[in-house]
Amino acid sequence: MSNPSNSQPTLLKQFRSFCYQNNATDFKEAIEYFAVFGGMGWTVDMSKPLETLIEEKVLSNYRYIHGDLTKITHSKPSYHAMLTAIATGDRREHSAFKKVNIGREEGEEVIDFLIKDGFLVFDKSVEKPVNEKDGISDKLLFVTPFMRFWFAVISPTYKSIKEGDYAEVKERWAKMKSGFSTLIYDQLILELLQQGLKDTFEGDPIVSIGGYWDRNVEIDILIKRKSGTLIAGLTKYAKSKASKSDLTKLKEKCKQAELPVESFIIFSKNKFSSELKKEKGEKLQLLSLRNLAALLSNLNEKDLLIYSNKKY
Repeated sequence: MSNPSNSQPTLLKQFRSFCYQNNATDFKEAIEYFAVFGGMGWTVDMSKPLETLIEEKVLSNYRYIHGDLTKITHSKPSYHAMLTAIATGDRREHSAFKKVNIGREEGEEVIDFLIKDGFLVFDKSVEKPVNEKDGISDKLLFVTPFMRFWFAVISPTYKSIKEGDYAEVKERWAKMKSGFSTLIYDQLILELLQQGLKDTFEGDPIVSIGGYWDRNVEIDILIKRKSGTLIAGLTKYAKSKASKSDLTKLKEKCKQAELPVESFIIFSKNKFSSELKKEKGEKLQLLSLRNLAALLSNLNEKDLLIYSNKKY
């Protein structure tokens, strides 16, 4: 279970490789399957339902995949518990320590090991809060989507899986499935913005892109340019259209965090209200699934990553 030969490629590179390898044509479906199987170099038959593939590829090979993984984690329960806490929680380091019931020092050692071994990377708030007392711990991201799926869904139900009983794991997945790919969307939106704004901001490049969080406020997207200019954004996955009130809430959050934001970006999975569309312009960019789907343009064999782990 090693990373691809070019160590830790970006999520976008992993996604493009996955889509090229598996002839993905439907963007939404590609993200759903990638959120489960991404980053492993496995061939996935996307004409089959996700649940069927999980059973065929993961559950029936549980013993072998688990064996490969424990070679890296040395079967340490604290490592597995920490990975599950991050895969299922708010991704904050200190929340994970609480969930695992581990002290800060020991917890940080575990995290350092998991970063060194290629499971996790730090995800830091783009700006520090104006008031230091509002600071909050860094978040963590899984390097490969499959590992997040494994530790969120498979690892916590290993006892019954080992006995060949899949009822518990299927129930767990059914509860988590609908929101599971949201984090992948969030990460790909940042990749899209990083790429798309490169040319626009040539004279004043992006120096940092990610989210913002402190004790009181959380902002989905914050982009900082060399001049110090800030752009804030939100991502909306609800069935309702993004509206002007979403923009108002975002502006209020920026004010609360005392961030001097100059312009805004809104991504909506399900369209925009006509009122919000009127606001579009220099100070407001609206992004839809169509923009995101552009991440898959011109796929070719150069996009294929070479993986050295076992294929299931």
